[in-house]
Amino acid sequence: MGKIKLDLRERVFARGLSYPSDAELLMLVLGSGTKELPVEEIAYKMLNMVESSKSECLVDEFLRIPGVGLGKALAVAAALEFGRRKSSHLNAVINSPQDLLPFIKQYAYKSSEHFIAVSLSGAREILRQKVVALGNSNSAIINPREVFYDAVQTRASAVILAHNHPSGNCVPSSEDMEATNRLCAAADILGISVLDHIIISREEYFSFKEHNLLKEAA
Repeated sequence: MGKIKLDLRERVFARGLSYPSDAELLMLVLGSGTKELPVEEIAYKMLNMVESSKSECLVDEFLRIPGVGLGKALAVAAALEFGRRKSSHLNAVINSPQDLLPFIKQYAYKSSEHFIAVSLSGAREILRQKVVALGNSNSAIINPREVFYDAVQTRASAVILAHNHPSGNCVPSSEDMEATNRLCAAADILGISVLDHIIISREEYFSFKEHNLLKEAA
């Protein structure tokens, strides 16, 4: 049962996860081969299946590889699904709060506040989405430098701010209003438009834009 070569792990650790090939990334997920096949060959077979298959669930196809059991098949399939979920928002066009909700809805189920900044291109396509602050069940401390860091790095023309209210009440607090005004002022200095600030809960959302609580974006 061939195990992954130690030098691959060391090289990836030293150079970062952008260094290995797709097959080598799969080798890292697999960890080892089987009695029938070395890990390199399994990785290449799986990679070919990923690139050629039209099926959304590849587990059954992975199980056809000699010696691959449910554990390895599910591990690779889960890694692929995780990557798909994390990148599904990229390039999506956002014209309304409803367009963004599917990409931030998971934060509505958090027990503490998560503050999210979504960077957008001039065509209103998502360039990056990131949690920029964490708080307790009532509030999160917002640092403008963290909020706009990715927007500056990606040369975004606009951002949408969002955070969850674990209490379930989406009405903005006085702290929410103050933080929004402060961030809008910082964005003006940077030449970035704040298109909206959306508060979400499990059942509803509140849009500053829809309630005319933001000035018109450029």
